[in-house]
Amino acid sequence: MIGSLRGTVLERKATEVLLEVGGVGYRVQLTGAAIARVPLGGGELFVFVHHHIREDHQSLYGFLTAAERDCFESLISAHGVGPSLAMAVLSVHKPDQLVQILADGDVAALCLVPGVGKKTAARLLVELRAKLDVDSFLAGSVQVGRLPTGGGVAAGESPRMVVRQALGELGYNPDEIRAALDGLATEQDGEALDEASLLRLALLRLAGGH
Repeated sequence: MIGSLRGTVLERKATEVLLEVGGVGYRVQLTGAAIARVPLGGGELFVFVHHHIREDHQSLYGFLTAAERDCFESLISAHGVGPSLAMAVLSVHKPDQLVQILADGDVAALCLVPGVGKKTAARLLVELRAKLDVDSFLAGSVQVGRLPTGGGVAAGESPRMVVRQALGELGYNPDEIRAALDGLATEQDGEALDEASLLRLALLRLAGGH
């Protein structure tokens, strides 16, 4: 498993470089921001690497910082997010910016990424909060009701009603919402689930994750 590479840039393309290390050339995919920092005339380059292995293909994804690599790996662990989409996200938003976006529940900012629509952005907001340690970053200051939209939720509404409203604002129709919430447990290990947990479970159902 390749974790990092240091070598000479032999070729630079729109989304990848050919990096020669010890006489062997490695094709490494980079984000747009990283490509812009690669000298046109070659030179030495060091990258942290995620070695992506599938049954029929292997790819190398390179990052200028360990934080970018870790963020990429968190992104691809989310349901429905592949390496291409994760690279697109990091080409638009740096890791610290992405954490702030998740903290703010900023769907519009995630929708700036090519290929990310409103529903995908809302699902990513829910799934990535824990993976990127957003809760620690927030110190418990962000309200779950802000995740899908900027709209308010009436005081006293049950978590299920909050989730129902949020799904409606994300564009899901009544039948989809009913299917997502039908039989959805509101407790786990004897403790009531909050809106964030219920919304995550509902979105996973709608995405076919359960």
